[in-house]
Amino acid sequence: MSQTQVIKVTKDTMKKMKTYYEKNRLNRTVPYSDFVAKVGNTTITAYTSGKVVFQGPEAEKGAAKWGTPAQSKTSTSTSSSKSSSILPANFSQLSVLGSDEVGNGSYFGPVTVCAAYVDKTMVAKLKALGVRDSKELTDPQIVQLSSVIKELIPYKLLIVEPEKYNQIQPKYNAVHMKVALHNQAIHLLLNEIAPTKPEAILIDQFTPEANYRKYVRSEQNQVNEKLYFITKGEQYHVAVAAASIISRAAFLEELDKESKELGMKVPSGAGANSDKVAAAVLVKGGVALLSKYAKLHFANTEKAKKIAAK
Repeated sequence: MSQTQVIKVTKDTMKKMKTYYEKNRLNRTVPYSDFVAKVGNTTITAYTSGKVVFQGPEAEKGAAKWGTPAQSKTSTSTSSSKSSSILPANFSQLSVLGSDEVGNGSYFGPVTVCAAYVDKTMVAKLKALGVRDSKELTDPQIVQLSSVIKELIPYKLLIVEPEKYNQIQPKYNAVHMKVALHNQAIHLLLNEIAPTKPEAILIDQFTPEANYRKYVRSEQNQVNEKLYFITKGEQYHVAVAAASIISRAAFLEELDKESKELGMKVPSGAGANSDKVAAAVLVKGGVALLSKYAKLHFANTEKAKKIAAK
């Protein structure tokens, strides 16, 4: 069930909220908004009027931290509820190919997409190893677990470095790019495990199914069969959790590599810290250098230029 909760807050509370959600901020422009953030699958949109809208399965819980709802409504999210209701029986125990991505909302670092295949005979073993939602794991745990998972199951990892991302981005919007990458990772993995065929393919949902299928039509190697879409896919099958961990570990390793090359700590996310680091990179080597490490179309670029000019 997707919920919407609306609260009205004071200027002082709004400042506190802005600081609290700094690391969860999205690079998204909404008219008359102060900021947009996402925690798990709940989106928080704070407006300059003092109105704050929480949308998602944890909306009520999120809003309760800050105030009493001015209005609330519970609605069924068509795409996600439909997906969950049509998952085959005993889905978590089936042989499933799962896919997930990391880095799309981070200014620095790549976009990493992984497709992972977990045969039903491996489900219990992976769970026993602690393979679960990567958000519940620390970064060192993710890196360590990723190396173990990669030895146990077939997977296909795609990494789009910022330089390549900046070349593709004018043609592909963020959603289209993710669709293309998920589709390609799944296609390559299906070829690799052939003649074995998964009983289902579960994509951690980032856009409505109809939108995904619209964009995938323009791809060369379209995968359209046995596809299921659901948010928090790692809760429904360990294959998505494994894909999430491999993607996250690759993203962290790339960020670490960027930090070493630049000689400064490169942050994840798209907050104020990213602006400061980007400004330092601009001073060091201009936009040409920054383009190798950051996604230039983010608003952070213009903010960094202003900081660097001071």
